[in-house]
Amino acid sequence: MDLKVCCFGYSKPSTSLPVSPPTPIRSKSQASILSSSSSSSSSSSSSSASPKSFFKPRSFRSLPSNWRSFNSIKSQSQPQNSSFHILNDGFVLEDVPHLTNFLPDLPSYPNPLQKKTQSYGLVKKTFVTTEDVVAENIVVQKDSPRGVHFRRAGPREKVYFKSDEVRACIVACGGLCPGINTVIRELVCALNYMYGVDDILGIEVTSLDCNLFTITVLQGGYKGFYSKNTLTLTTKVVNDIHKRGGTFLKTSRGGHDTKKIVDNIQDRGINQVYIIGGDGTQKGAALIYKEVEKRGLQVAVAGIPKTIDNDIAVIDKSFGFDTAVEEAQRAIHAAHVEVESVENGVGIVKLMGRYSGFIAMYATLASRDVLVGYLIRVVHLDCCLIPESPFYLEGKGGLFQFVEQRLKENGHIVIVLAEGAGQDYVAKDIHAAGDKDASGNKLLLDVGLWLSEKFKAYFTKGQKMEINLKYIDPTYMIRAIPSNASDNIYCTLLAHSAVHGAMAGYTGFTVGPVNSKHAYIPISRVTEVQNTVKLRERMWARLLASTNQPSFLDCNEEQETVVDGMTVGVNNNGCSAM
Repeated sequence: MDLKVCCFGYSKPSTSLPVSPPTPIRSKSQASILSSSSSSSSSSSSSSASPKSFFKPRSFRSLPSNWRSFNSIKSQSQPQNSSFHILNDGFVLEDVPHLTNFLPDLPSYPNPLQKKTQSYGLVKKTFVTTEDVVAENIVVQKDSPRGVHFRRAGPREKVYFKSDEVRACIVACGGLCPGINTVIRELVCALNYMYGVDDILGIEVTSLDCNLFTITVLQGGYKGFYSKNTLTLTTKVVNDIHKRGGTFLKTSRGGHDTKKIVDNIQDRGINQVYIIGGDGTQKGAALIYKEVEKRGLQVAVAGIPKTIDNDIAVIDKSFGFDTAVEEAQRAIHAAHVEVESVENGVGIVKLMGRYSGFIAMYATLASRDVLVGYLIRVVHLDCCLIPESPFYLEGKGGLFQFVEQRLKENGHIVIVLAEGAGQDYVAKDIHAAGDKDASGNKLLLDVGLWLSEKFKAYFTKGQKMEINLKYIDPTYMIRAIPSNASDNIYCTLLAHSAVHGAMAGYTGFTVGPVNSKHAYIPISRVTEVQNTVKLRERMWARLLASTNQPSFLDCNEEQETVVDGMTVGVNNNGCSAM
């Protein structure tokens, strides 16, 4: 299988496509490379020395025939007459664009970290090499190809910006999320403390501090690009903003006009843009990069993915998610206290999760409360409803029957509900139009209130059974709190990775952990699909085992439903039939 190097967003394939293959961990047995060049360039590179053998012998099958077809770009560390290394193990590098792809004569400079700064003075290996990559999939079979890899994030030996020529810009878009302020703070501090950037000027506002270091920050999301509403930051100004919730900068949804934004970037002399936001914001960042490339500007565009719902693909998780789960447990605990204090208590806790039910699922799993006594086992049994898992209310195996059974057995129940669950039922019931917000997201109906009314009607009128229903919606309380210790550390790593990447000349990329190692990822990879709970994977099975709830698929008759993006049949036992 040929070694494939792939680049998203770069539309000008090079005629010469060199790449430096990654070096895996060495073992006693080594395998040689099948060939040091591709057949198309063998004549021009036959005189060059063959690279060292470094692959452990394995039996690999080729990648599927419908594997992505990507544009290729040259490695920044290789001479232009370098050739492909053809490997037999199905290794694919999904690369990110670099400024030298469209500015080939751009000079490079030694990284300031080579001087062994105070922060990196004791680091054994300061720089990440071009051969350091991160595997997208680390669980493989014996005969499977090595698969997709991304460039590992971190400082490079060469940078493509002089510290005294950098003018950085930070913008936050979309909804609130714990950790935004930490990302902003660490972007500022990383630029100053690690790279010595001290000539980044504010635009048309008076500096808030006499510190030599200032960064221009756009207020109000993308709309801030074509207004004069900017704020100048210094390291002193951002010193304690990580202790606050929300965003130190104003944010907004929508308002993206690519040409106006790049005009403003060009007029202000900005050459590094750091964009914090979700999938819609990252799509906007990709458009900005494409326009910058089209104009041939030396502007690095770096994305920091933000979504409290954890619905961004490829990366392990999004920042703020751990904090949201931790805070959601408090609401679930409060609901337990309420329903256990009354007869036939029914608690409904609505959490964030427009299209993905990760917060609801993890908060339900994390709030297990099991007490074991002498011959007595008291278990708090919850029910978790998420957008990915369809449910129905009436009939055998429906939600009403499940709640009624739990009330008879335990005298109470708490239902954890993601805000995007059951939206089709609600819309059909109240004949609502599919309106959208400024970001293009479908406006959600309040499924919590709808379900509360349904429960009251069913038990009070239908079953002649009085229930005490408590509805808790902590959504805005969770969004507004500061990030916890885990997310603060995570946000720091994201910010540092973004700064290292931009200084090294990478652009049109987003950062994030892939299998616990931070990497540079093409923006299109994190926006092409949304990360959702996979009903066929073990985490959802663990939740079902923990709550002992049914699947809520309609088991009265044969039907079809969508599970994990696939249409499957459901038999009369409620089991999926492929």
